[in-house]
Amino acid sequence: MTKALLLGLGLLGAAPAFAQTAPARPDSVSTLPYRASVRKINALVHTKLEVSFDYAKRQLLGKEWVTLQPFAYATDSLRLDAKGMDIKSVTMVGNGEAKTLQYQYNGEQLNITLDRLYAPGQQYTVYLEYVAKPEELKAKGSAAITDAKGLYFINPDSTEAGKPRQIWTQGETEASSAWFPTIDSPNQKTTSEISLTVPARYVTLSNGALVSQKPAGPGLRTDTWKMELPHSPYLFMMAVGDFRITKDTWRGKEVNYYLEPKYAPFAKQIFGNTPEMLEFFSQRLGVEYPWNKYAQVVVRDYVSGAMENTSATLHGEFLQKDAREALDAEYASGESVIAHELFHQWFGDLVTAESWSNLTVNESFADFSEALWAEYKYGQEAGDAHAYMNMRNYLRSPRDAQKQLVRFHYADKEDMFDLVSYQKGGQILNMLRNYLSDDVFFAGLKKYLTDNKFGNGEAHQLRLAMEAVSGQDLNWFFNQWYFSAGHPEVTIDYRYDAAARQQLVTLTQTQPGTVFQLPMAVEVYVNGKAERHRITMDQRTQTFRFPAASQPTLVNVDADKVLLWQKKDNKPFAEFVYQYQNAPRYVDRREAVAAAAQLPPTDADARQLLLTALNDKYPGLRLAALAALKLDDKAVAKAAGPVIRKQLAQEKNTNNQAALLNALGSLEEKKDTKTFVKLLGSQSYAVQGAALQALAAVQPQQALARAKALAPDAKGAVAAAVASVYAQEGDASTWAYVRNEFDAAGPQGQFEMLESLVGFMTRLSDATVVREGVSRLQNMAVKYKQYGIAEPILGMLEKVKQNKPADQQALVQAAQEAIQKAE
Repeated sequence: MTKALLLGLGLLGAAPAFAQTAPARPDSVSTLPYRASVRKINALVHTKLEVSFDYAKRQLLGKEWVTLQPFAYATDSLRLDAKGMDIKSVTMVGNGEAKTLQYQYNGEQLNITLDRLYAPGQQYTVYLEYVAKPEELKAKGSAAITDAKGLYFINPDSTEAGKPRQIWTQGETEASSAWFPTIDSPNQKTTSEISLTVPARYVTLSNGALVSQKPAGPGLRTDTWKMELPHSPYLFMMAVGDFRITKDTWRGKEVNYYLEPKYAPFAKQIFGNTPEMLEFFSQRLGVEYPWNKYAQVVVRDYVSGAMENTSATLHGEFLQKDAREALDAEYASGESVIAHELFHQWFGDLVTAESWSNLTVNESFADFSEALWAEYKYGQEAGDAHAYMNMRNYLRSPRDAQKQLVRFHYADKEDMFDLVSYQKGGQILNMLRNYLSDDVFFAGLKKYLTDNKFGNGEAHQLRLAMEAVSGQDLNWFFNQWYFSAGHPEVTIDYRYDAAARQQLVTLTQTQPGTVFQLPMAVEVYVNGKAERHRITMDQRTQTFRFPAASQPTLVNVDADKVLLWQKKDNKPFAEFVYQYQNAPRYVDRREAVAAAAQLPPTDADARQLLLTALNDKYPGLRLAALAALKLDDKAVAKAAGPVIRKQLAQEKNTNNQAALLNALGSLEEKKDTKTFVKLLGSQSYAVQGAALQALAAVQPQQALARAKALAPDAKGAVAAAVASVYAQEGDASTWAYVRNEFDAAGPQGQFEMLESLVGFMTRLSDATVVREGVSRLQNMAVKYKQYGIAEPILGMLEKVKQNKPADQQALVQAAQEAIQKAE
């Protein structure tokens, strides 16, 4: 499951201040129930399904033959998870006879009395007929997976213009049992055969190989998909719709991409690196991709980012891009997701977490793979930048620092899908890789996968594999990072001892509780040369001495930039400047930019570093430097303007071009009008949208006219820019456009449009504008209150209320009270 695009992380990334707003205090471990692995009484062996669909009723009509065997003890009963179904019959089949079985069903679980006592390992098959009714299921989702109906009918009546008719499933965490009875636990594994009877004009996708396609009556066809290797029930999937298949191959295996027809011409542009990923991951892990094919499908209205169903990953529509949209595609919101889900085919599918408490052996590895692929494909800087971004997302969330990576106590299994299981866990693996070395680390992964293939794993098995190949006791590492909470908070102080010709570095861990053991590299730069030292911090305060013939120009602590810590580095800014200029890694330069950003705009050295970094070799760092410039300061703006214009003229990254345009627009200099008008012709939506907003800052009426011309065909950033211009300069007649764009946007898009929405409502006193805008702000604040968005929206509503007629003030006040009362 990919969480990179989820609302929670989106808000954290877009506005860190929101994430810091009154963080909810998690329940203490002592008050939360212990979550044991589900006991295996019966073990799944094989699951055979025959399904068809009632589109009008949004129901699945199912037949199932499920083969099981008692696991450790003889039993004469079977319990299956079956959520919200009509159970028509339950029968024991085999040996040419069928016996009706007695059962009890409570709407969640089916308790079946078998025809006799079965011994451990003795297989039996139960046949069930049932109707799955997902629309009637009251299922709770989470931040990671916003719904848990299991089976989804998209536009089944074809009433929504422009939206395709689709069916797809989502099994994680325990929602497969909403569309077929099973033992819905990650520590179960079963082979599968799924036959889908669908309208003949549609394409189907499921796990494994498509073994047959047969006519099934007028206008119908039955497709049968077979997976001959065992996998967990939550990884079962189906997708049905008008997809176009683009075929690729890897080592003789099918690698196919399923997209809506209008996006099919861009399939290779979106997914074309998949065969190379398969080869790289197979070679790096020393374990060949295990399944008989790999397919990826993009669906509408998906409830998460993407899902690693065995051999058939399902993606949300954010991945579907035409040629123009692809110009603005960034690694973190596209290709990284493809890598993430593919790596799951090993970590999550081949070896599956024993329980949701050990989700780290699924998701932390997938998170780690994003930087691993970036490093291989695009270079060390890209890998380091991605890992650093993920780590900072975790560090920006204080509430998550209180959670253990392996958690046996939690309120709900969905709570495990968070910044700890993903981003923190990914960085912990990065540290382990650095500590052990590449050869040993990847040998450990090979052993872990080989020893546990087609079974289950926990953090303990990972530790044992790493110990077996390294010859080291790693309990200290796993105890502090996997089974304890938090991370180090360290201050770093420096002193040069001229008499002893030694550089002293004092490290102090300031976090309460556990003192972390931190192996690291330190590089001491003297006369332009760096000397590397290996140290291990294992006390609350330690002073380390390094030989230095003269006072170093830089002491670079954690020179490999892998430690997961919050640090206060008390070296003078001149050393950060030297670090930017001479230290080798992306994070070295990123830290220097961050240090410059903390200094006042009057600091000439800090300003110069940021201006220099506008032309850094890595586009993400150029963007960070631009964001750090305090352009509201007149001296900074005067110095930065020419540099920004020069960089815009040579910038290749479209998102950076857009940011530079936004910066120029904030300077509000009419001499830039020609540049803004020229870039309105860009093929990049990001650039075109930024150019329109920048034009509005210097020539508002001209921007309004251009916005009206662009509106009919506007998409993405251009549509948002049109809405922004309308909010600044439009009248009530343009409100419908802003409202409709807001409604059509996803959660992150709506978040980004809040300023436009509020600007419109504040400027106009039209009753319809205020009423409809207030309703949307209220709904958003209540829905996403847990992410800290309610407080800023309350402030926005207070601005709207100013200078409004009494009836409109009352409307705003009612919305504020509703938000404050919402749970």
